[in-house]
Amino acid sequence: MDAELGNSEEEVFVRTGTVWTCIAHIITGVIGSGVLSLAWSIAQLGWIAGPTSMLLLAMVTYLSSVLLSDCYRSPDPVTGRRNRTYMDAVKLYLGTVYFPICFIFSFLTVVCMYGFGIAYTITTTISMRAIQKSNCFHNKGHKASCLYGDNFYMLLFGAVQIVSSQIPNFHNMEWLSFVATIMSFSYSSIGFALGFAKVIGNGRIKGSIGGASKRTAAQKMWTVSQAIGDITFSYPYSIILLEIQDTLKSPPAENRTMKKASMISISITTFFYLCCGCFGYAAFGNETPGNLLTGFGFYEPYWLVDFANVCVIIHLVGGYQVYSQPVFAVVERWLSEKYPNSAFVNNSYRLKILFLPAYNVNLLRLGFRTAYVVTTTGIAMIFPYFNQVLGVLGALNFWPLTIYFPVKMYFVQQKIAPWTRKWVILQTFSIICLIVTLVALVGSIEGLIKAKLS
Repeated sequence: MDAELGNSEEEVFVRTGTVWTCIAHIITGVIGSGVLSLAWSIAQLGWIAGPTSMLLLAMVTYLSSVLLSDCYRSPDPVTGRRNRTYMDAVKLYLGTVYFPICFIFSFLTVVCMYGFGIAYTITTTISMRAIQKSNCFHNKGHKASCLYGDNFYMLLFGAVQIVSSQIPNFHNMEWLSFVATIMSFSYSSIGFALGFAKVIGNGRIKGSIGGASKRTAAQKMWTVSQAIGDITFSYPYSIILLEIQDTLKSPPAENRTMKKASMISISITTFFYLCCGCFGYAAFGNETPGNLLTGFGFYEPYWLVDFANVCVIIHLVGGYQVYSQPVFAVVERWLSEKYPNSAFVNNSYRLKILFLPAYNVNLLRLGFRTAYVVTTTGIAMIFPYFNQVLGVLGALNFWPLTIYFPVKMYFVQQKIAPWTRKWVILQTFSIICLIVTLVALVGSIEGLIKAKLS
């Protein structure tokens, strides 16, 4: 092993991204294990409102991505200066008036991204434990005491993420996004196939137009708002869109590639969401479980459910990095600008270990990212209902960051005057999304309270 002092890494990237790498990044960030809970969401809304909500949110997400992708370059969306991050775009287009407000929400976004790391650690642990439990039940019978702790699995996932987090930046993780995308297709397809098979086995389609009935109108309202929240927050990727777009090569213009990739990605995502959600509801009706995989004969067929959970785990390794890399970039760039003469912050060391390829090690990157993973793992071990907290943060962030600011920036970019036709349409669109966000926020808060009291 040898190490030699190198020069500081410059923020000059060879952008090689294509529409396919862009699709991989988007699907890795959007399709999460939450797709397995969408059948429950449709069960609360019913056969009309459930699928309709998914289609509407798909259109909202695409429109938002189109508006934001045009803000990547300024003043011209094809040849202008790059805005590599969301904050860069807001500061340029909206100036100091909106920047402090956006800074607050962007801080919440960083917290939310950090929270995804915690939530993914918890979710991965659930899948790991499910594999061990299903094997135990299969070998010892369903009456066996198959109880397993979480800490070992969390530590194992954390160890994998410490290594994965040393990927320098978004530009170097295309392969990981492709693997994660294949895994998301795999477990989504398994959920869809098992649901379809159960519908055939039942000989009928379960469910109703009004969805699952509740004892009181208040209970129905809570579950409907939670279902809307689950669907609403299963689509948007605005908080990582500009980072993904910054990986694209040009020509063609980055915004053209991004729009094409968004259309394909959202179409694929919606197809899998509808397949898993609708066939899951058709299979189980009002008794649809929160996690579709747990509804098939109590972890049977165990080998197929195990494989699906393995796919979930591998996908979440990539998903963790998709949401963590923007945080790494923001913190490390800020420190590099604040301490331009620091060898610890800026210098890299070339490391060669046996037959492995040489690797440039930056001490700041090694220390900060390792500490980041350690803290997300630690919080996951002591804070088991963080998924509900993340739901509240997602509700708070959805409208301002996914709808309001992209619309305002688009007005400036395209020089759209107030009270013109396009201005009225987009403002109406923004207000409607605000109302949906408030409904989802109510459901998220109620879910958090219920989780904390249980």
